[in-house]
Amino acid sequence: MFHLSANGRLSCLLAGAVLFLGACAETPNPAPELVSSKPGAQPQRIEPSSAQVQIAVQPAPALNFADWRDRFRIKALRAGIDAQLFDQAFAGIAPDLSVVKADGAQPEFTRPVWEYLEGAISQVRVRKGQALLAEHAATLDAIEQRYGVDRETLVAIWGMESSFGQFMGEQSVIRSLATLAYEGRRPQFAEDQLLAALQILQSGDISVGGLRGSWAGAMGQTQFIPTTYLTHAVDFDGDGRRDIWNSSADALASAAHYLQASGWQKGRAWGIQVALPSGFDYALADTEIRKTYSEWYGYGVKGTPTNVDPNDTGYLLLPAGHRGPAFLVFRNFGAILKYNNSSSYALAVGLLGQRLNGGGPLLANWPKDERPLGRSERIELQEGLTAKGYEPGVADGIIGANTRRAVRAFQQSLGLPADGYPTPALLQQLR
Repeated sequence: MFHLSANGRLSCLLAGAVLFLGACAETPNPAPELVSSKPGAQPQRIEPSSAQVQIAVQPAPALNFADWRDRFRIKALRAGIDAQLFDQAFAGIAPDLSVVKADGAQPEFTRPVWEYLEGAISQVRVRKGQALLAEHAATLDAIEQRYGVDRETLVAIWGMESSFGQFMGEQSVIRSLATLAYEGRRPQFAEDQLLAALQILQSGDISVGGLRGSWAGAMGQTQFIPTTYLTHAVDFDGDGRRDIWNSSADALASAAHYLQASGWQKGRAWGIQVALPSGFDYALADTEIRKTYSEWYGYGVKGTPTNVDPNDTGYLLLPAGHRGPAFLVFRNFGAILKYNNSSSYALAVGLLGQRLNGGGPLLANWPKDERPLGRSERIELQEGLTAKGYEPGVADGIIGANTRRAVRAFQQSLGLPADGYPTPALLQQLR
């Protein structure tokens, strides 16, 4: 995940981050898991199901790569990067076409949230996470004491980001970021990350050969982008290096430091599953409508308030509309969103953490008979809402706050539950 830390998970921080990964726009993919087909067999990597993608064609850069590199070298040296280090880091570096392709790919179809959560909170991942909680108990005790972030959340993020350190990305971070700075969609952002990556090398925390990560430049067991690393990575094992690649203690403590800085409240819940009363006004399920738990209770919203104070303020989250489960989410949910600005990701981290702590499955069922809209359908929805005067914002296929408000207003005009959740049936009525 990228941190939106750096945002941020890239959260939007793959900080976390993943900014580059577009977590804000699409349901993200959890780290692949290892499963064995039979006892003693070599594990197989299970990848997310493939999706049709559209490739956004970028205009050709005005400079050739060598000229761009020379200009960037001047900037880097002015920023304090050693000339010899720069030349060593860029030795043999050329644009990576696979990075360009990944950066321009726009998924046509997204996975339903329930499929995403099933993969994120599988029994394989839960069992592995519980084993690691026991194995690293002493380290996690110390991290909790210093940063006030509970161990289950940290191990959940560890599992989501890299399958507990098994899949951190094998691409050269310098090459990936140089490619994105040269011909990506957000060259200035990538250039900032590239300069930060060079600063990481100059600090001596990792070698040029060891600076590996995802195609988007997310690094290590907790997938920090370089700027997040510079501000929040810590040397927790005391070896003199902030090594989020090879030291699980450094990686977990760095994630805890980031969450602490993002407003994490020690000992408080990220959220709770709730039941809504008959006739509930679903228009209240809006991220901008925040009430205390006591106030929500007065509206008939009922849950089991473990680690929730009556004065804790939160909003109602309906990840699959009024037909699916409902959650009240609080400040710690927002801290997870700083790591990766996707409600699906934050929900997966929260629920996985609960399962690691012995919690059971969700009580409500998902509307599995209803498929999510594809990207072209979401664009059509936004265009149709605009034509009717509902102002969803730019027709970019991203269902953000403005689009949900427009959907809610359209639903109200039809006398439907105004949950702001677009469905194929709603699109058909719009047509």
